[in-house]
Amino acid sequence: MSVVELSEIAAGDRLPDLELRLTRPDVVRYSGASTDFNPIHYSDRIAKAIGLPGVVVHGMWTMGAALRIVTDWVGDPARVASYFVRFVNPVPVPDDDEGTTVQVQAHVTGVSDGVATIAIEATHGTDKVLGAAKATVRLD
Repeated sequence: MSVVELSEIAAGDRLPDLELRLTRPDVVRYSGASTDFNPIHYSDRIAKAIGLPGVVVHGMWTMGAALRIVTDWVGDPARVASYFVRFVNPVPVPDDDEGTTVQVQAHVTGVSDGVATIAIEATHGTDKVLGAAKATVRLD
């Protein structure tokens, strides 16, 4: 974890990259924790029948896990004042021991009145999975 000195945050700062790895068992555990038992999260047959490449992880998992790039960086999740994303592509999770990864990058787009605005990009392979992802962080 890399905690930044809050008084030194400036527009253009890049946050340390984050790699999120997940496997089918992770998706099943998240299904139970979220009580979202939609079969696209555990059945390749059903996922493919509706046009998906196979089982996909929950969008909310991707959203929540991607925010770790910010919370790890500032060191205190309570500093996050707002967070917004659009779900633009699903993250398929293969039925193997390796699973898959989501790459997360972020940078500070502005600092004003004690609040930093951070743009977040999450990708799976060459596909962007979150669009317009933005968090604001209180610095005081």
